[in-house]
Amino acid sequence: MTTKTYFLADETATINMGTALAKIVLNEVEKGIVVYLNGDLGAGKTTLTRGFVQGMGHKGNVKSPTYTLVEPYELTKWQVYHFDLYRLSDPEELEYMGIRDYFADNCCCFIEWPEKGRGMLANADITIEMAYSDEQRNITLSAKSDLGQQVLDSLNYLER
Repeated sequence: MTTKTYFLADETATINMGTALAKIVLNEVEKGIVVYLNGDLGAGKTTLTRGFVQGMGHKGNVKSPTYTLVEPYELTKWQVYHFDLYRLSDPEELEYMGIRDYFADNCCCFIEWPEKGRGMLANADITIEMAYSDEQRNITLSAKSDLGQQVLDSLNYLER
């Protein structure tokens, strides 16, 4: 499976990466994906997700679900769910909120701190590692399924 690493110079580049991923889902794979987001606080996970959600057609605000665990974005054909499991104390809590219902074919799930939901989450199609590089970011995308491989094969972003 493929791994790609990119340098993101600023917030705009991070949003553009998310938008590029959304365009691939919309125009090429036409199936929902599960993305695990890893990185320190402030590394750009929510910013990347904002780019994806906006790239899928959402026109309103995109905020961090730090206190709500999930922010839903219901679009015409798609559902995008942004999870932040940082404050999750027990993975069993996800069962009570009906976590399995979020992983349908028309759903794209971006999950921050996925290790906190171990055993309750669908397997990732792509894992993304975000890390600081001074004021910029490095992002590494790794395919974890055939669908994830298809997305990364289509990702034409300036490689580092």
